[in-house]
Amino acid sequence: MSTYVPPEVQKGLDAARKKDLKRRNKLRVEADGRSFRVLRFQEDGFTLDVEDAPHLRGLVDLYDGGRHFLQCLIVASEEEAGEMRYEFKRATQATDKPPVDFEQPEFVPAGLITNG
Repeated sequence: MSTYVPPEVQKGLDAARKKDLKRRNKLRVEADGRSFRVLRFQEDGFTLDVEDAPHLRGLVDLYDGGRHFLQCLIVASEEEAGEMRYEFKRATQATDKPPVDFEQPEFVPAGLITNG
């Protein structure tokens, strides 16, 4: 049995696979005021469709739907099967509160009762 697939069929299969990945994944990258859909997300990086995304480099923000969850420093790594892979040089969790420079106790009373 032969495993040869005509180039037109392979192109159609690749397009269908990318479309399915984009539809299922809610992750997106924002860089330079533009937004790109993430095809695959791994611990050390992510991939984007090579046709949609330029060679990104530097500081980007990752969103899960509308929630900002990572701020990353990235570098373009390699292109394979129509996907551009980007690796994290740094990935910092995004928070909605500013960092504090002092220890906060676990239990904080809601109010104080006074005599009087």
